[in-house]
Amino acid sequence: MRITEMTSKQPSHFVFVHGIGGGAWCWYKLRCLMENSGYKVTCIDLASGGIDRSDASSVVAFDDYNKPLIDFLSALPENQKVVTRDRPYLILVGHSAGGLSVTQASHRFAKKIELAVYVAATMLKLGFLTDQDRKDGVPDLSDFGDVHEVEFGSDQLPISAVIKKEFQRKIIYNMSPLEDSTLAAMLLRPGPIRAIRSAQFSTTSDIDKVPHIYIKTIHDNVVKPPQQEAMIKKWPPSDVYVLESDHSPFFSTPFLLFGLLVKAAASVGCN
Repeated sequence: MRITEMTSKQPSHFVFVHGIGGGAWCWYKLRCLMENSGYKVTCIDLASGGIDRSDASSVVAFDDYNKPLIDFLSALPENQKVVTRDRPYLILVGHSAGGLSVTQASHRFAKKIELAVYVAATMLKLGFLTDQDRKDGVPDLSDFGDVHEVEFGSDQLPISAVIKKEFQRKIIYNMSPLEDSTLAAMLLRPGPIRAIRSAQFSTTSDIDKVPHIYIKTIHDNVVKPPQQEAMIKKWPPSDVYVLESDHSPFFSTPFLLFGLLVKAAASVGCN
């Protein structure tokens, strides 16, 4: 139950979580739009992402990868759903593999989170438990050829990877402005794929108390529309929105994405 202890509603606090190889920088357009509209915004750098100093090859467990988000949420007041002037509604937004981070956070902090939003994201309630989960949630880029630069561990299995620069625009940013895909090519880092693919979550938490919404991207070459549909069917969200976008709507359709995030917040009674 949400309890409000103020006469005027506070704008929501949006926490944005990037996908593999990205960083807080991915959200610069959305941050500008949201803060100019009065919302509080936090953009997280996960381990080995953005300006985090970790090397992807050293991040081998999902808990280590997601620690920056978990630490941030742990520091928030326990009864986050009691809204005061200094404590607005908390909404998590995850992009791509950042959906796994949002899911783990929702398992652990259901009492603090008002809404989880998945943007072209991996949305698996329990993580990668089955082969079908991996089929639905792991991008298959084989149609584009040999697109990854891969680092292998001592066991000769992949530990980190990044899409080669010559393929990034075609695969990730195919509808995005050239200046944004150029920026991304300068900032993308290898991501800890072993850690991310090891994500599994407990069945005993209160995650069902956190409403979740999915934003589909119908021209997505990474998390393809059939994968998105499969995950939506398996774990139905309270609502599904659709964007005529590539995998990176924060670049290609930032104003439309902003509008959908505001709509998502309003759908659960957040300002």
